[in-house]
Amino acid sequence: MLAGQIINGIVSGAMYALVAIGFSLVIGVLDKLNFAHPEVFMFGGFIGLMSMSHLPMPWAFAMAFIVGGLIGVLTEFLAFRRFQTADAKITAALASMALGLVMADLVHKWWGTEPVPVTPPEGWLTGRTSLLGVQVLNLQFLILGITIVLMIGLQLLLQRTRMGRQIRALAESSVSASLLGIHVRRVTQTVFFISSALAAEAGLLLALRGGAASSDIGLTFGLKALAIMAIGGLGDLRGAVIGGLLVGVLESLMYVFGFGRLVEITVWVAMIVVLTFRPGGLFGGGVHSQEQRA
Repeated sequence: MLAGQIINGIVSGAMYALVAIGFSLVIGVLDKLNFAHPEVFMFGGFIGLMSMSHLPMPWAFAMAFIVGGLIGVLTEFLAFRRFQTADAKITAALASMALGLVMADLVHKWWGTEPVPVTPPEGWLTGRTSLLGVQVLNLQFLILGITIVLMIGLQLLLQRTRMGRQIRALAESSVSASLLGIHVRRVTQTVFFISSALAAEAGLLLALRGGAASSDIGLTFGLKALAIMAIGGLGDLRGAVIGGLLVGVLESLMYVFGFGRLVEITVWVAMIVVLTFRPGGLFGGGVHSQEQRA
């Protein structure tokens, strides 16, 4: 029982972490808070729903990644590009919130407000594997594996590629990055693409795990990721990962100890406790500090 719930918590935490990483990437590099991000996460489930009805599952994941990333680029263009000054940060955040509400309304109009079933294809995914004496759904292994691959891929991108060096330079100073010849707008678009692509992938993974795509998930699961980002430390990718796993396991343990009715407030209580003792979160320093930790 306990081992099974811990495994469930790790899987949930991994998906939390993917969404929180997207929040952290944008705020750590660009010092902007994208309130459309939870709705991109929500939309990922519906992208997968459409894709899996016509394409094999690997292509559905590719479609979620690409379409989610393109939505991120569109968000940067519509909600942030015209609001570059420090005084316009609140305006940009509100614009992104408006864009997120538009996305949610479009989903309501197209698919309705009720959850839409998402069924994985028959085969290995529908089976179970024994782990530490616990029967674990193979789908959970897939979710965890994809999440780990995406996280490692992002870390390699930031540490080993030219684009990663440009992203870290932009995180330090947009003025200095521009003087160094870095195409700031292109790097900004790349950050939004990656951020939203990860959120869409997490949305598809959650839809597969829960068996349905829901238009309301952005207001629950997505906003939890915002709290997780605060727990880990604003703009810190490692903090987003650890914070996500921590909250996922804590929520699972709430069921084990008979507090299942309180599970939805777990993340908010954890945020209050962490910020009371560490106002900057568990880790601080932003994306550029990843270079120092490597």
